[in-house]
Amino acid sequence: MALVPFPSPGRPDDDRIELTDPEELNDDSRMSFLEHLDELRKRLIYSVYALVAGCAIAFLFVGRIQNALWTPLVERLQEVRPGAAFMYTAGFEPFMLTMKIGALAGLMLATPLIMYQLWLFIAPGLYANEKKYAIPFVLFCTIFFVLGATFSHMVAFPWAWEWFIGWQTTYMEFRPSIAETFGLYVKMLLGMALVFQMPTVVFFLARMRMVTARFLARNTKYAVLIIFIIAAVISPGTDVVSQAIMAGPMLALYAFSVLVAWVVAPRKPRERA
Repeated sequence: MALVPFPSPGRPDDDRIELTDPEELNDDSRMSFLEHLDELRKRLIYSVYALVAGCAIAFLFVGRIQNALWTPLVERLQEVRPGAAFMYTAGFEPFMLTMKIGALAGLMLATPLIMYQLWLFIAPGLYANEKKYAIPFVLFCTIFFVLGATFSHMVAFPWAWEWFIGWQTTYMEFRPSIAETFGLYVKMLLGMALVFQMPTVVFFLARMRMVTARFLARNTKYAVLIIFIIAAVISPGTDVVSQAIMAGPMLALYAFSVLVAWVVAPRKPRERA
């Protein structure tokens, strides 16, 4: 910080005020509205490039990905009804399904680069000492995105599948449409992947003094309400049990986020800019 003269009426000539060190000034934060739009366009273009590259790689293995996705579900269905399989009613559905699976796998592969582009977009508005969180931001976002997708793939969706099969009776048979099944799969997977970003978001908001552990703990009742609303949206069923299964991890993540906010909260007051 530097002390410079600031003459003013009613003050001695030797009065001083503190100015920010020129090296700490963030000129990027002075971007105009059009410059922000141009920056957003650039980051979106780079994100599309990353997604296209991810899809190109994913399509090389799309056959194996489909086998890994559908085989366990069909095998479980055949345990109840021998010879059972998915059904489709339009001739182009298998092709479109293959394209969607490749796109989803490509998105998973491109996630780190997309998160990095997101960070580059918001970085100009940050303090210089906050920009050092670029690598942790990308790393944590990627890890929790994959954890959420893994939880949906290995826990939430298989449970939903068992619940669907369990409704079969001697007079009612479950004949799933492969397009509708995949639509539900994507909805649950992306929903849980985004929900699992909660600790990452809280981590950076706490480091930037935008939220505190006390604030999160004091508003737990509102968080619980929002969590159950989200669970009702992404849940495969309308019953309380399925919604509770989806809400359970979110409640645990919120509690973990409160702990994260308490641990990473800055202990020293921020210097004046």
